[in-house]
Amino acid sequence: MNFIQSILKYDHKPEMYAKSTSPFWNDKHISKSMLELHFSQKTEAASRSENFIDQSVKWITSVAPSSSHKSILDVGCGPGIYTEKLSKFGYQIAGIDISARSIDYAKEVSKKNKSQVEYTLGNYLEIEFPQKFDLITFIYCDFGALSSEDRKLMLDKIFLALNPGGILIFDVCTPNQYLNKGESSSWYSNEGSGFWKPVTHICLEHHYIYNEFVRLNQYIVVDELSNVDVYQIWDTSFSVDSITKELKDSGFKNIQIYSDVSGKPYDVSSRTMAIVVQK
Repeated sequence: MNFIQSILKYDHKPEMYAKSTSPFWNDKHISKSMLELHFSQKTEAASRSENFIDQSVKWITSVAPSSSHKSILDVGCGPGIYTEKLSKFGYQIAGIDISARSIDYAKEVSKKNKSQVEYTLGNYLEIEFPQKFDLITFIYCDFGALSSEDRKLMLDKIFLALNPGGILIFDVCTPNQYLNKGESSSWYSNEGSGFWKPVTHICLEHHYIYNEFVRLNQYIVVDELSNVDVYQIWDTSFSVDSITKELKDSGFKNIQIYSDVSGKPYDVSSRTMAIVVQK
């Protein structure tokens, strides 16, 4: 297979929920780029703004105060932005993330702050959660990156990890996130180090639509050594009815819908939904 054929092998619309050819979250270079983006106030590519996160933490502590919900698990905790802020409110907190770089950073911050947050490195779909919790958070629409099969697995794992009466708070995108955005393709080159690679590379970028709710952001990255990596970043959006059905199928009850994880009242035009449910 020649160089052109190695690119054309992937330069098409794949089957729904096809997997990436290379690790994204644990790639040594990409994880460094992502860590920088987590703390950038110029973009919300990895985390929301610090001002919004502060509002979000305030809302979470009002929904599930430490007086009644002592233990928290933050699923997909990244570098510990939420966990460190929540630790100041008297919770016992644990965080799980697949990125070794993010977990190492979070542990250093926890040690410095003496916050005693317990961090675990691992794929939250595969590892056993460390204990039972009163509150589990799963924030920044990570739920929509999972296939339908993995979403069911995730909800079942969270349900089992919650104490009776425990609460799950998470958010998802709605179809408004992609309103009037069709399929598209583009490419760009990067001389020297960039987001994807530490060396000169090009990126073929495709945005595919599968149905009203499922989209794929595909990135085919080719470096100066002719290495080809394909990153399939899936994004499933939800209606109130569709997310309610998935939650009820996993046994959750008392479903409350908001526009975002700062507790803004639900608006049908919102691009996100925040959901609070109980075991």
